[in-house]
Amino acid sequence: MTDILKTILNMVPSTLMIVAPILIAATGGMICERSGVVNIALEGLMTIGAMTAAATHVLLEPVIGFSIPLALLAAAVCGCIFSLIHAFASITLRADQVISGTGINLLANGITVFFCQIIFQQKRTLPYRMGMQSSLGGLYPTVWIAVIILFLAWFILYKRPWGLRLRACGEHPQALASAGVDVIRIRYIAVLISGALAGLAGAGIVLTQTTEFAVNTINGKGFIALAAVSFGRWLPLGILGSSFLFGTASALAVYIVGNVDTLKFLTADFFSALPYLITLITLVIFSGKDYAPRSSGQPYDKGKS
Repeated sequence: MTDILKTILNMVPSTLMIVAPILIAATGGMICERSGVVNIALEGLMTIGAMTAAATHVLLEPVIGFSIPLALLAAAVCGCIFSLIHAFASITLRADQVISGTGINLLANGITVFFCQIIFQQKRTLPYRMGMQSSLGGLYPTVWIAVIILFLAWFILYKRPWGLRLRACGEHPQALASAGVDVIRIRYIAVLISGALAGLAGAGIVLTQTTEFAVNTINGKGFIALAAVSFGRWLPLGILGSSFLFGTASALAVYIVGNVDTLKFLTADFFSALPYLITLITLVIFSGKDYAPRSSGQPYDKGKS
């Protein structure tokens, strides 16, 4: 029993390391969908952020001593910029939000490899010498960043007037517009915030879980974050719980592959698929009632009453 408890305690820092980027991206997805815009592009925006962070860090690491904070900032900025594509298509042009997000996911895979080829003459970045290190309590800084972001999201959504307008924007934008509030502006801001957080989440993955960026670095974690938003019922505490569940499943998959001898007859691919399988099963079991914002995924039409 003591050995099991010790094993679980040893897994806590690495588990939270995996949970943190999912929670950051899910928080951005929640804010975006609360405004009425579905952001399927989380996966692609995380890919953009991961490539930007890895390239920034590996290029600046030999030159300055604070390349990791700059890499995190650059990733957030690039995620925000690329999310403008989704905002313009889905809000201004009123295009199908799922198609727009899917397009960004496809674009991200191509453009990151393209820039890696230009900068590093290969389909990945060069490996850096040192990634983000664990700090207080053996936890990575991304864990504290995720907690702070989630708290700020809760505070703004439920304690500030702008948060009330954001939530109303996703429920009944026409009523909000009749009160003199600019619905389009709020939706643009929400999409840009989600893009910045997705980019930051991608940076968190590449700087803690690997030593270089490759096209499979994100490997579906953006879609897991999207599932965490739905399973968490678009609530801050809900996405905290769902992100922890899905992140723990990913951590267990990694741990089982290397440490549980009795299960080594199963292939590594089975355990790699385990987090996504758990995500799918969970969504099927708990998808009986729709808790999504009423206008989520629907383009705003000024002429509609």
